[in-house]
Amino acid sequence: MATKVRDIMTGSPTAVSPDLDIVTVARAMRDEDIGAVLVADSERLHGLVTDRDLVVRGLAAGGDPTQIKVSSMVSDEPETVRPDDSLDTAVKRMRERAVRRLPVVDDGQAVGIISLGDLAIERDASSALAQISAARPNT
Repeated sequence: MATKVRDIMTGSPTAVSPDLDIVTVARAMRDEDIGAVLVADSERLHGLVTDRDLVVRGLAAGGDPTQIKVSSMVSDEPETVRPDDSLDTAVKRMRERAVRRLPVVDDGQAVGIISLGDLAIERDASSALAQISAARPNT
């Protein structure tokens, strides 16, 4: 049984520039078949944006989506975990911040993402969440 974040995280996360518009980010998510991207520049991680964020914070807010920058959807100090943190630490941080995904950062660089689905698959593979998370997308 895995005990560390590195054991179950998704490595090599997709990152986008904070200056990109949300249409470009949405297309990147579509093309890579992913539901979340990290928002980062060469200096730091700004946060994580999900497909839901793009809809609820972007499109639903109105305005021209080609003019809305993805940087407007991230918090200034994202909650993160390290690869060697325990899975219990990841669960605790997700619970405290009421988030479903956390960036994994090592020496200031984003190296992965851990999700609630990853934890469900590891901890209780027979749960409904684990089974849904492990299933192929219905695209």
